[in-house]
Amino acid sequence: MKIGIVCYPTYGGSGVLATELGLGLAKNGHQVHFITYRQPARFNHFTENVFYHEVSGADYPLFEYPPYDTALTSKIVDVATFEKLDILHVHYAIPHATVAYLAKKILLTKGKYVPTITTLHGTDITLVGNNQAFAPVVEFGINKSDGVTAVSQSLKDQTNEYFNIENDIKVIYNFVDFNRFKKSNKDHFKKAIAPNGEKILMHTSNFRKVKRVDDVMRVFQKVQEKIPSKLLLIGDGPERQHLEDLCRKMGLCDDVRFLGKQDAIEELLAIGDLFLMPSESESFGLAALEAMACEMPVISSNAGGLPEVNEHGKTGFLSPIGEVDDMAHHAITLLENESMLANFRVNALNQARRFSLENILPQYEAYYEHILATSVQTQEF
Repeated sequence: MKIGIVCYPTYGGSGVLATELGLGLAKNGHQVHFITYRQPARFNHFTENVFYHEVSGADYPLFEYPPYDTALTSKIVDVATFEKLDILHVHYAIPHATVAYLAKKILLTKGKYVPTITTLHGTDITLVGNNQAFAPVVEFGINKSDGVTAVSQSLKDQTNEYFNIENDIKVIYNFVDFNRFKKSNKDHFKKAIAPNGEKILMHTSNFRKVKRVDDVMRVFQKVQEKIPSKLLLIGDGPERQHLEDLCRKMGLCDDVRFLGKQDAIEELLAIGDLFLMPSESESFGLAALEAMACEMPVISSNAGGLPEVNEHGKTGFLSPIGEVDDMAHHAITLLENESMLANFRVNALNQARRFSLENILPQYEAYYEHILATSVQTQEF
């Protein structure tokens, strides 16, 4: 198949999944065309069957905000026409679902029908999409897609709760590539971070308020009172400066490292003992899954789809949102008991294998085939 993929080219979960999916599809012999305003974060080397089409905005004095939606629509039409795309897969509903619909209608005037699939990732539904300023357009875009997927059952349920959805939503979970995310011997690196054998706690995110990174710092403080530990914070975003100020105020900065955005995140995950994810909203928890693939148990909130990934009392522990004391108690319990920690590491790995690329990728391929076979060609607006 010739597949067009539209996504945000960022370190966030939707961009990561879209990129990894495209690369996986290319390895299976499909031709993949990424269409976005910047090269996707995890697409950083030449790969056979993968093509990148940059969307550039118009610089014109009339536009206070360049019309990215229009530029993206035009680029999709161009790529679909000249690359002869079979299907278009857009990630994140805003604005991609409605852009895909408009592109499809333009292509129909040229005698070409390209079915569209929209994958919902979370904040496009739970935070942004549920805003009344966007809700009618989001609902329309979802309903006009030929196919719709969600990355967890929780997100599917929320979408149906918030919107009047006519389309059936298929749950296809996020995945992890075990060729990349696996525990490896990085003892030299671990000794540099924790020279005296301290435990290493980790968190990775885009540092938005919804990730509750403040809670990460507070959990770490309580853990460190009982167990010598280091905290690695991976990523960047609007809350970073606030978090650095909090770190200084709490007197923790000698044991906390802000590592910023990292491409080779798997090398960092390989040295961790415990992963912290206290999010207020989490459609799935891709960062937690990647940590589990590297044999790291997870201490998380019970938000959204996290209970579908992190099994309480087996791969880690779940706590109510904001319950810092409970999260810290679970973390200390694990870190104080080496045999229990070792058992949870094994469980985390086994659970992660359920979400391997090899298990999930065929589900997307089968769904593409289903949509191509069943989508209704219509020129009604």
